[in-house]
Amino acid sequence: MKVVSGQVMQLMDRRAIGEFGVPGVELMERAGRSCADVIEEAFGEREARRAVIVAGKGNNGGDGFVISRLLAERGWEAPVLLLAAPEAVSGDAAANLARLAPATVKSLPQGVAGAETLLKSATVIVDALLGTGMNSEVSGIYGEAIDLINAAGVPVVSVDIPSGVDSASGKVLGRAVRADITVTFALAKLGNILYPGAGLCGRLVVADIGMPDAVVAGAEGAEYVDAAAAAALFRPRSATAHKGSGGHCLIVAGSTGKTGAAAMAANSAQRSGAGLVTLAVPAALNPVLEQKTTEVMTIPTGPEGAGYLRAGSLAEILAAAAVRDVVALGPGIGTAPSTVYLVHSLLAALDKPLVLDADGLNAVAHNPELLLAGSGRVTVLTPHPGEMARLAGCSIPEVEADRIGCARAFAAKYRVHLILKGARSVIAAPDGSVAINGSGNPGMASGGMGDVLTGVVAAFLGQGYPPFAACQLGAFVHGHAADLLVERLGTQGLNASDVQEMLPVALASLGAPRNTATNN
Repeated sequence: MKVVSGQVMQLMDRRAIGEFGVPGVELMERAGRSCADVIEEAFGEREARRAVIVAGKGNNGGDGFVISRLLAERGWEAPVLLLAAPEAVSGDAAANLARLAPATVKSLPQGVAGAETLLKSATVIVDALLGTGMNSEVSGIYGEAIDLINAAGVPVVSVDIPSGVDSASGKVLGRAVRADITVTFALAKLGNILYPGAGLCGRLVVADIGMPDAVVAGAEGAEYVDAAAAAALFRPRSATAHKGSGGHCLIVAGSTGKTGAAAMAANSAQRSGAGLVTLAVPAALNPVLEQKTTEVMTIPTGPEGAGYLRAGSLAEILAAAAVRDVVALGPGIGTAPSTVYLVHSLLAALDKPLVLDADGLNAVAHNPELLLAGSGRVTVLTPHPGEMARLAGCSIPEVEADRIGCARAFAAKYRVHLILKGARSVIAAPDGSVAINGSGNPGMASGGMGDVLTGVVAAFLGQGYPPFAACQLGAFVHGHAADLLVERLGTQGLNASDVQEMLPVALASLGAPRNTATNN
C-alpha cells in the first residue's frame, strides 16, 4: 500500500482536476460520501443518531459539509459547528456549505465557548477541522476545539487525518484530536502511518474516491508493508526444494559475554528458511556456541584463549565467505581495536551480500566512508536510532524528527540498504525508494531483538531475494512474529528468543494475510 504526504496528495488532486477532468467538487462529494458510509456502518444502529461536525474553513471543512448533508438525508441530525465566518469559506467548500440549510450551521469565528453541551450530546463527533495541509503549531480557536473534542467523551471520526497531526511526519503540532476512526482518501498519508500520529488515528479506513490510476501510480510516496504486501513478496518453497536452494549464511559474531547475540542471529537465520547456517566465532567461545546452536555449524577462529574476533582471522573468514551466499557481521562482536580493524578489512574485501549490525555499525560510525569500499556489493545496515545518529553524525532527536529523510539520505550517499529500527521501521534503498514496516509492538523493546532481525534479513538475502524485498520482508516477519506472540503473552516480558521461535509461524501465516487498514 502506497502512502504519501499531504503535500503530494494536494498535487494528486490538482492532477486529477487539471489533467483528467475530475471536478474538485466531485472529489469532495466522494470523500464526504465515504465518511458518511463509514459513520452509518459504525453508528447507524444506535437509537440516537446525531453527528456533530466540527469544521474549518478549508477543504477538510468542505468534506464535513458533504457529510452533514448526506447524513441528514439518511435521517441523522447533523449540525455543523463552523469555526469561521461563512464568507471566509471559498471554492468547493463554499459550494457545499451553500447546500446546507442555514439552521444546520452554527458559525463560531470567535471561539467555541458554549459548544460543550452539543458535543457531549453527540452520537459521534466528526473532526473536519484542519486536514492534511496543516504543518505549524495549532493554536487559537482550533486548539480550543481540539481540546473540547477530546474532552467530550464521545466517539470521534476524523476526516483524512486527526486535526493537529502533521501529514508528512506523524508529529503532533502542539495538540491533536484522538480519533476512534480515521477515514483517509485515495491513499493513506504518512501521518496516518508514522507515530505518534498513527496512535491517534484509531481504525484507519482508506477510501477509494476514484482517483485516476495514472495519478496514483505517478505519486511520490513510500510503500507501507502490511501483511498483504509481505505476502506478495514472499516466495513459498517449491516441491523440489533442498538445503542448497535455501542459501548458506555465514554469521560472524560473538565475544565474551555476548554469545547470546551470536546464537540468536544464527538460529534466527535458520528459523527464517536458510538452508544452511555457519557461525564464525572466537575459538574460546566455540564450546558455548556448540551448545547454544544445534542445527548451526560453527567455525572457531583465532587463538584458543581469545574471547573476541581478531584481525588475524581475516583470511579464514574470507575463505569461509567465499563458499557462502551471504555474510552477517556484527552481533555481539564487541569493540576491541583488533575487532574493529577486522571489520574494516572485511568491508574492503568482502564481495558477498553483507548485513552489518550492532558493533559492526559501531566499528564504522566514525568513518562511514568505509562503507563505500565494497561499492559493488549489496550492503544492508540495521541501525537503531542511536546507531543511526552515530553513523550520520547527528543527535538522536534529529534522527527521530525526520526518520524517513535521515534513512533515505544515508542510504543514497553510501549506496547501502538500510533498516532504521523503531516503531514503524523505515527501510531505505540506494535509489531513494522507501518502505515503512507495519508490524511490531512495544514488547520488542528488549535486548536481542536486533540480533534476530539480522539473522532474518540474512536468511532472505541468502535465499536470493532482491535486497529491498529482503529488507521489507525481513522487517515485517520479525515484527509479525512478535505480534503473534503478544496475542498470547502480552507485551511485558517478551524476549528475543520467543520471537526467534515464532518466525516459522509468522512465515506460514503470510499465506492468509491480514490487513492493518481496511479499504472502503
